[in-house]
Amino acid sequence: MTAERWAQLMQALGLPQSVDTFVALLRAYGEKHRAYHNAAHIAACLRLLDEVADSAARPREIELALWFHDAIYRPFSSHNEQRSADWAARFLRGCAAPVAMVERICAMIMATRHSGAVAGGDQALLVDIDLSILGASPDVYAQFEHGVRREYRWVPRWLYRRQRRQLLAGFLARNSIYHRADFRERFEAHARSNLQRALAELA
Repeated sequence: MTAERWAQLMQALGLPQSVDTFVALLRAYGEKHRAYHNAAHIAACLRLLDEVADSAARPREIELALWFHDAIYRPFSSHNEQRSADWAARFLRGCAAPVAMVERICAMIMATRHSGAVAGGDQALLVDIDLSILGASPDVYAQFEHGVRREYRWVPRWLYRRQRRQLLAGFLARNSIYHRADFRERFEAHARSNLQRALAELA
């Protein structure tokens, strides 16, 4: 998440430089309560996007959706994605972006709720990028679990363990965690191993 990358993205999308929005996003991702959903997470997503951008229809729209997808993050709220999408929509409309672009980017952000059907294409790619942490190395995955627990440190241990087990078991119950074949080949087996280990530790 650098000023240079933001400037290049704005230029590629035909939008104003919007330095104030860049600064506001940096401030949001730097909030003290964030231990995983922070600037490091966005940077990791952007690096992975760079690896697969050639397979996207609109890679720069995916990139902007990644910048915004966790912009609003309150662990006690169930409306983070909606509020992040609303922020992105306000920003884009203020830049006079095409309506179709606004709708595509907001739909991608909402897809990171990971609770419903994914439209495919760029939306599936963004969701798979966001879930790539599940298929990370065991050490990196363990850091992820530790970070999420820190974000929910106000939740009693017994309640956190119950709700976290439910969430992770839901991913394991899917026929495929990832939508794209290349992501399944790269991350699926590792993700299932990580999830199974995490569930055992939460038992």
